[in-house]
Amino acid sequence: MKSYSERLNTVIPGGAHTYSRGDDQFPTNAPQILSRGKGAYIWDEKGNKFLDYGMALRAVTLGYSNEEVNNKAIEQIHLGNNLTRATLVELEAAEALVELIPCADMVKFAKNGSSVTSAAVKLARAYTGRKIVARCLQQPFFSYDDWFIADTIIKRGIPSEVGESTVNFNFNDTASLAALFEKYPNQIAGVILEPAATEEPKNNFLQDVKNLCEKNGAVFILDEMISGFRWHLQGAHTYYNVKPDLVTFGKAMANGFSVAAIAGKKEIMDLGGIKTPGQERVFLMSSTHGAEMSSLGAFVAALNIYKRDNVVDHLWKYGNKLKAGMNAISNDLGIQEYIGFEGVDCSPGYYTKGKNGQVSLELRTLFSQEMIKHGVLIPWVALSTAHTDIELEITLDAAKKAMKIYAQALEDGVEKYLVGPAIKPVFRKNN
Repeated sequence: MKSYSERLNTVIPGGAHTYSRGDDQFPTNAPQILSRGKGAYIWDEKGNKFLDYGMALRAVTLGYSNEEVNNKAIEQIHLGNNLTRATLVELEAAEALVELIPCADMVKFAKNGSSVTSAAVKLARAYTGRKIVARCLQQPFFSYDDWFIADTIIKRGIPSEVGESTVNFNFNDTASLAALFEKYPNQIAGVILEPAATEEPKNNFLQDVKNLCEKNGAVFILDEMISGFRWHLQGAHTYYNVKPDLVTFGKAMANGFSVAAIAGKKEIMDLGGIKTPGQERVFLMSSTHGAEMSSLGAFVAALNIYKRDNVVDHLWKYGNKLKAGMNAISNDLGIQEYIGFEGVDCSPGYYTKGKNGQVSLELRTLFSQEMIKHGVLIPWVALSTAHTDIELEITLDAAKKAMKIYAQALEDGVEKYLVGPAIKPVFRKNN
């Protein structure tokens, strides 16, 4: 009888609909297929329960199957879910986001993040009449569209000339961006980056990027797919006190329902509009399901919960406690140089290194493998309001056992303890 993994990879290229869910991203003892989720927990097809820190690739911040969000989505389903013209909930969601986000004069909704980041690139090119886009090299993903993928190691299926219009600069390195503007004078349409990821901006880096964009006539784009609704209710750009020309959101917007958004200055956004007489048209986005009522209803409900329950504050506090607890275990075992939790409290991460001090995917896989043995799935760290002190205790208990094995692997060799292959980078040339 075929395994679920075999069946999935038989009918779905990659075995899932985003590469981050693929077999090569998890240890072999991870659940191959899931049946449901509730709160901070997921269950496989056999009923095995796991405390989850994947949280639907960071899309769930209020816990799986939040009844308030679900009920609002179901209400919209019963109203028709997708009608012939714009809907009341579509207007309600758009007005709510524009009211919430200081830099947003207009908004366009979509179903995934790639659509809105690519829309931002198109608007930047249309607004400036230029071709080149500068993107931050250290941030791993912006879109599945060619403008980004052609700039990675995976180039198959993309015309070679496409990649020539995307150039790179380094995070927290203003000089590297300034050098691009010097190298390509009056050619850069826009600059796209996340306001923060594993590393926070330093020495007014974001403000410097904005100033360079203004000086050189480029559009300043912040991708808040991950940072939005985590760092600050109004986005990380508000947290860091900078105002982009365009901003994109997704993931945490609707607690797992598919909503993404591009928002920003009216003079740029309205290039995709139809009400300016004689304006040359920009075919921005057109999506039958872009304003699906159930998902936008979920966004409206989630936003109300964010405001009422101070969700962002919980994420910061829990993340701080998680980091402190995990690092205390690592320190007690004397392996803090090799495994530890770091990054922004509301969205922490962890590093795994070998005795040579180099990042080790084998040891990362081992740590994940051992945590799964004790009921915790932690491929990365995505937090939700369903993570409470009870979940923290479960996590730390599992980590004490997992890190003991990690310490032994440092001495004896990881191959003695790791079962199956190590996880692999998504962006690699060959399988």
